[in-house]
Amino acid sequence: MNDSLASAIADFLAHKRALGRKYQTEEATLRLLLAFADQHEVGDLRGLTACLLDEFVASRPRPRARSFNHLVGVLGCFLDWAVTQQRLDASPWHRTRRRETARRLPFLLDTTQARRLLEAAAALPDNPRATGRGRTYHAIFALCYGLGLRAGEACGLRLDDVDIDRQLLVVRGGKFGKSRLVPHGPRIGQLLADQLERRRVEGAPEHDAPLFTFDGRRSVHPGTASQTFHRLVLDLAFPVPEGVTPAHLHSLRHSFAVGCLLRWYREGLDPSTRLYQLSTFMGHVDPTSTAVYLTITPQLLAEANQRFEAFAQPAWSELKS
Repeated sequence: MNDSLASAIADFLAHKRALGRKYQTEEATLRLLLAFADQHEVGDLRGLTACLLDEFVASRPRPRARSFNHLVGVLGCFLDWAVTQQRLDASPWHRTRRRETARRLPFLLDTTQARRLLEAAAALPDNPRATGRGRTYHAIFALCYGLGLRAGEACGLRLDDVDIDRQLLVVRGGKFGKSRLVPHGPRIGQLLADQLERRRVEGAPEHDAPLFTFDGRRSVHPGTASQTFHRLVLDLAFPVPEGVTPAHLHSLRHSFAVGCLLRWYREGLDPSTRLYQLSTFMGHVDPTSTAVYLTITPQLLAEANQRFEAFAQPAWSELKS
C-alpha cells in the first residue's frame, strides 16, 4: 500500500465522502498539513511525528476553543483512520482539547427587526458586477428567515428545485449531503415565482441553472451573502444584549426555529409532539440537533409559564378550598 502522505489524505477524504460527508473544511485543514509537511521535507505518512504535528498546530493559532478543537479533531480523526487501515501501527500524536467556556446566546431577530433587514436588503443598489442585488439578497434572507434554510442551501438553489404548483422546494446536498423537501406558504411562493420569472426574462436555461446568480452561471456565494448581511446589520445598528453574539447570517435560521416554538405555544399546540416535524423540516437527523437552536427567550418563558399556570390552576383551587 502506498504510504505517501498525499495519497493517504486523498484516500481518507474519499472514505468520508463515500459515507455522505462533505468534508470541505477538513480537506482545507489537511491540505495545510500536507504543505507544512512538504516544507519540512516529510512526504511519508510515517514521517508525521508528535513533534512535527505539535509544530503544525502551533503554526495555526486558534484563539477560540471551538476552532482549536476542530483542528485537533481533524488531525486525530485522520490519524485514527490511518491506524484502522493499518497504515500506521499506532497514532503518533494525542492532543488534549481545550475546555470551552460558556457559549454566548445566539442573536435572534424579532419580526420587526427581520422586516427592517429585508427592507434594507431590497434597497441595496446594483454595482458593475452584480445586477439585481437588492431583490436577490432580499429573497435569500427571506428564505433563511421564513423557512430556516442554511445560507448555503438558499444560495445553492437551482431553477428545477422550485415547484410552484405544489409549493415545494427541493433542498439538495444539505449538511452531511442530505436532501429534503421543504413546503412553503403563498408569500414565499410568490417570492420564488417572481425570481423564476426574472431568471426566465434573463434567458436562463429551463432546468439546472442557479436560481440566485449575478453572472448567470455561478450561484451567489454564501460567504458573499454573509458579508452583505453583516454590513446591513451594522447599518441597522440592532442592539446586542449582554451575553449574546452579534448577529450573523445563521441567526436567521436560529430565529426561525425559536419563532416556530413561540407560535406553537401561542396557538395552544404541544411543542414536544412537533419537534420531530421541525427537525425533519430543518434537515436534522433528530430533535437533539434541533434543540441547539431552541434558545429560551423571555417571550417563550412567559408563554410556558402561562401554560403551566393554566395546567396547575385546578390543583391550586382544590388546595385553597
